[in-house]
Amino acid sequence: MSTPPLKIIIVGGGAGGLGLATQLGHKLGKKGQAEITLIDKNRTHIWKPLLHEVATGSLDADLDGVVYSAHAVRHGYQFQLGELNHVDLKAQCITLAPIMNANGEALLPSRQLSYDKLVIAVGSVSNDFGTPGVQEHCYFLDSHQQANRFHNALLDSFTRVHQSDELGALKIAIVGGGATGVELSAELYHVTEQLKMYGLSKMTADKLSISLIEAGPRILPALPERIAASAARELTALGVNIRENTRINQATAQGFITADDELIDAHLMLWAAGVKAPEFIKQIEGLDLNRANQILVKGTLQSTQDDNVYVIGDCCACQQADGSFVPPRAQSAHQMAQCVEHNMLAEIKQLPLQDYVYVDHGSLVNLSRYSTVGSLMGNLTKNSMFVEGKIARFMYISLYRMHQKAIHGIPKTLALWMAEKMMRVVRPRMKLH
Repeated sequence: MSTPPLKIIIVGGGAGGLGLATQLGHKLGKKGQAEITLIDKNRTHIWKPLLHEVATGSLDADLDGVVYSAHAVRHGYQFQLGELNHVDLKAQCITLAPIMNANGEALLPSRQLSYDKLVIAVGSVSNDFGTPGVQEHCYFLDSHQQANRFHNALLDSFTRVHQSDELGALKIAIVGGGATGVELSAELYHVTEQLKMYGLSKMTADKLSISLIEAGPRILPALPERIAASAARELTALGVNIRENTRINQATAQGFITADDELIDAHLMLWAAGVKAPEFIKQIEGLDLNRANQILVKGTLQSTQDDNVYVIGDCCACQQADGSFVPPRAQSAHQMAQCVEHNMLAEIKQLPLQDYVYVDHGSLVNLSRYSTVGSLMGNLTKNSMFVEGKIARFMYISLYRMHQKAIHGIPKTLALWMAEKMMRVVRPRMKLH
C-alpha cells in the first residue's frame, strides 16, 4: 500500500511563500511526493519592495504581476484564493474565510483544509500604533490594492492642480522615514517630471510639496548613518521637507497634528511608520507571539509550540545569537524559504534539520532615477562597503532579478528582461488610468 502524499499548505504568496511553493513544487509536487497548496487573498503577486512604484504609476501591477494560478500549473503546486481566519493546531487544519464579490455576494463559503505541514508566510501590515485618525484619513502600501488606491487619488490630485488656476502646491505628507517613505518621496518627484509628456504640463515638480516625517533622529534608522545622510542630501536637493524628531499624535482631514500641536497640512497622507504581523494571528491558539504579533520560532523556523508549523518572512520572530531578531526584509524572507525547503526535504528523508542563520547582504535604497545608495555584504564588512550611483542602481535591480529567478527560473527571467526592454518602446513610462 503506497504512502499518501504529504500535504503542505503555505499561507501567503509573498517573496518567501511564493519562492518556497515554487521550489517544493519542483522537488516534491511534480514527483507526486507531496501536495503543495499556496493560499493568498490576492490573485496576483507583486514584489513588495516595488509597491511604491505601483503607487506612483511607474509600475503597472496588472501587467507586471505574477498570476498565482497560472504560475502554479507550471511549477507543480496548487493555488487557492482565500484568506486565513483560523488555525486548529490539534486537528491540523485551517479555515479560510468566505470569498465575496464586489457586490458583497458570497462566491465561496468558508472552507477547511487539512495539512501535514503548515507554513505561515502572511507578511506584515503597517503599524499605526493606535494613532487616532490614521485608519480614516491615511493611505497605506501593504498590498497592490492599497497602492492602486493611492495611485488613483494621486492622479485625481494631479488633474485638479493641472486644470485649476486657483490651487497651489499639491501637499503630500508621508509618516515614516524608512525605505518605503524615502523611496516613495523620490519616486513622486520622478513621475511629476514625466507628466508634461502626457498633457499635464501645469502639474510641475515645483507644485509638489512633500513632507517626510520621522519620529526618530534620522531617516532610514535601520541602515548605516552614512546611507541615511546620503539619502537625506538627495531628497533635500529634490525639494523634500524632511521632518526628523517629529512625533504624530493625530491624523485629521486637514493633515497630521504633531506632539507639539503643530498642523502639517496635507492633501494626501500616507502612513509607512513601522510594521506588525496581521491582527488575526492573535486568534491562533497555541502559538507564542511577541508584541508585534510575530510568531516565535525555534532555530529551525518551526514554531516554538508545534513542529508541524513553520513560519517565514515578516510575521516570523526569529532570534539571532546576539539576542536581536531577524529584520523584516525581502532578503531574510528568501533565506528563510530556502531553510524551510531544506528542512522539509530533510524531514522526509529523516535527516537532521538545520538552524536558520540570517546573512545580511547589505541594504540598498533606490531614489527613483536620481540615485541609489546602500551598503553591501553587511555581515562581512559591518556595513562599511558604501556604494552609490550606477553601481548601486545595478545592484538594486539585480535584487529584483534574483527574486524573479527564484520564482521563474533563469530562462524565463531572461525572457522577461528582454520583454521589458521591448515594451518600453510602446508602453507609457507611467500608468495614467
